[in-house]
Amino acid sequence: MTIYLDAVWLLNFLLDMMLLMLTQALAKDSTRKRRVIFGAFIASLLVPITIYYPDSFANSMPGKLIYSVIIILCSFNIYSIYRMIKLWLLFYFTTFSIGGGLIAVHFLFQNPADVSANGILTFNSGYGAPVSWLFVVIGFPLSWYFTKRRMDRHATEKIRYDQLCAVTIQIQRINHSTSAYIDSGNQLTDPLTKKPVIICDEYFLKQWFTEADWAMLKTAHDTLNFEMLPEGWEKRIHIVPFQGVEGSRNFMLAIKPDNITIDYDDNEIMTHKVLIGIQFAELTKDGSYHCLLHPQIIKLASSVSA
Repeated sequence: MTIYLDAVWLLNFLLDMMLLMLTQALAKDSTRKRRVIFGAFIASLLVPITIYYPDSFANSMPGKLIYSVIIILCSFNIYSIYRMIKLWLLFYFTTFSIGGGLIAVHFLFQNPADVSANGILTFNSGYGAPVSWLFVVIGFPLSWYFTKRRMDRHATEKIRYDQLCAVTIQIQRINHSTSAYIDSGNQLTDPLTKKPVIICDEYFLKQWFTEADWAMLKTAHDTLNFEMLPEGWEKRIHIVPFQGVEGSRNFMLAIKPDNITIDYDDNEIMTHKVLIGIQFAELTKDGSYHCLLHPQIIKLASSVSA
């Protein structure tokens, strides 16, 4: 069988380059792209080595492990052994993750493909099997995209999960609990009382109101006609001015609670020195939390303090 080395080499080079680019993206590495491309070229040299020297040390398991270390050294700026090991393991993780997706496509097309430690090598025909090029053009980029997207979302969800805590709010001696998110970007403070303002959404706050009272409260907010405030809530409603991201000035209606209790880091924090800003919509689409906490509450409030 005639093997067209340039075609198979190009195929392997493209696969190696995308694997290294995914490794770089997941590691949030700032190495220049040309360095990564050079690393992909070094990785692709395994193709002629495999073809011309099939019994060489580079084709053994220890040889492949050592060769993969060389690939990482050529592809990224290495400042420490820890960083070296991290990138090396991440490179293998991306290889196996992408390889799993491509093996699924392989079974779909029922066409043999050989998964190597540094990419996909097929020698079913001189130019590489048609499904191999389909991997590069369609399958590999899709696997690359979904793997990166899933890992990015996992990292975001982990950060969000670490910043979630349970909060119980008492208003008019009625308690309701929900999940809250510690929002480091929430620096809203009432300029008159100097109290930090947390934000709760409509889904959670409506539990203290009748449908008619909530409709009146929303009308008062939309029209700035505060004579429309529902009866019995006049002394609890505050008007908090704030500046939006785009620079425009606006007003937010806020409720003065009896107190709030936060379960944070195995401690119970209680305070009444806070206002609850009203969000006339849901904070999240998935309903994972209904309250944005002000970080100042966590920093300044002591355990079980009023």
